[in-house]
Amino acid sequence: MTDIVKFILLAAAVCLMQNTAFAQGGIGLPNQARNTPIEIDADNGIEWQQEAQAYIARGNAKAKQGDVVVHADQLTAYYEKLKGGGTQIWRLDADGNVRIVSPRQTAYGTKGVYDVAKGIFVLTGNPRLITDTVNISARRSLEFWEKKSIAVARGDAVAIKGDKRLRADVLTTHFKKTKAGKNEVTRVDAYDNVLVSSPKEIIRGKRGVYNTKTGIVVLRGGVKITRGADQLNGDAAEIDLNTGVSRLLSSGSGRVRGVFGPKNLRPKTKPKNKSVN
Repeated sequence: MTDIVKFILLAAAVCLMQNTAFAQGGIGLPNQARNTPIEIDADNGIEWQQEAQAYIARGNAKAKQGDVVVHADQLTAYYEKLKGGGTQIWRLDADGNVRIVSPRQTAYGTKGVYDVAKGIFVLTGNPRLITDTVNISARRSLEFWEKKSIAVARGDAVAIKGDKRLRADVLTTHFKKTKAGKNEVTRVDAYDNVLVSSPKEIIRGKRGVYNTKTGIVVLRGGVKITRGADQLNGDAAEIDLNTGVSRLLSSGSGRVRGVFGPKNLRPKTKPKNKSVN
């Protein structure tokens, strides 16, 4: 197939997808207005499967809408026919080397599924999210909930800032629109088996809240702070990731308890007796 034929087929397929989108207000990528046009292109063209009711873009495929771009080896858009006529796209699948790029965040994975109606994009395959303030990864999945402006990392989820780590079974990242209209991370909630670690200490608890503006993490529920041989136990703890200062707190009748291990001091060596000739 010549490059000219490929270009004609690609242009026709893109027009079909855009016409479908405009007829129903746009398929919409995460956090983008539905009336914003979507541009889709791929190195190996776009295939229209009428029986499967799908458009498939193969080879370095890219879907762009506003300031959000979805990259993948293959993009598949599924549509459904409406009773009153016309069609609307209800799902977008991204397979292989998935990358979602926006002005302040970039997400990576091997497979992504976007439910257009629910506004939920689920990324799997060792997914990770890189932002201006914190980097987040997970073993199981990374979900973007457009309508709630949150991202949920599941399965050994980790948030990293410098040499500090916040780990939990589930991490929920909250986003907020800036005056410039861009999304920024404001808070990260941690649930179950929460652990905050730094080169000097390890802090454990049941749940936690990380304020990315202040750099402070508040842990609650059976909190334990371990610093070498020393251990502090309490109801809650406040950790400043910027200064490295941690405070153990108590609530109600709860008491704060500390166990301090022996210090490994190097014993003084006795001077050797000089021999007398």
